[in-house]
Amino acid sequence: MSVTFHTDLGDLKIEVFCESVPKTAENFLALCASAFYDSSPIHRLVPNFMFQTGSPAAGSTKVSTSIWHEPFEDEIRPSLRHNARGIVSMANKGSVSNGSQFFVCFTPAPHLDGKNTVFGRVLGGESVLAKIEGTEVDAKGRPIEKIVIKNVTVHANPLAG
Repeated sequence: MSVTFHTDLGDLKIEVFCESVPKTAENFLALCASAFYDSSPIHRLVPNFMFQTGSPAAGSTKVSTSIWHEPFEDEIRPSLRHNARGIVSMANKGSVSNGSQFFVCFTPAPHLDGKNTVFGRVLGGESVLAKIEGTEVDAKGRPIEKIVIKNVTVHANPLAG
């Protein structure tokens, strides 16, 4: 499966590793299909590291809600690592604290292996990822100019257009 995030800066297509991390994939894809991520801002951006999003558009960036309305367990897989640009992973506050927030790596982040569930990778939109990374941020890592996920398209075939 794959999804395309239609952002203010262009489209990012993400492959979701459904077979490797089924519960994480179910949560993420259900949130995508329900329009949960529509109008969500990129609320944290650290150049040469990652950007984070996934909070409800009207809510606090501290909110991270799963489809089960409670945090769910990690699905750490040794074969899925933070080893490349474009890796997509769950944001959490420690084990068994996954919800809706996730991040996309700008560079490898091996220090996160075993701590955050890797559940996808960017398939398309490298120029958009570069634009996001190049966005100016304030002292707290918030983009100066708001970047929003306008909406999400869910694809059955990860290679589909």
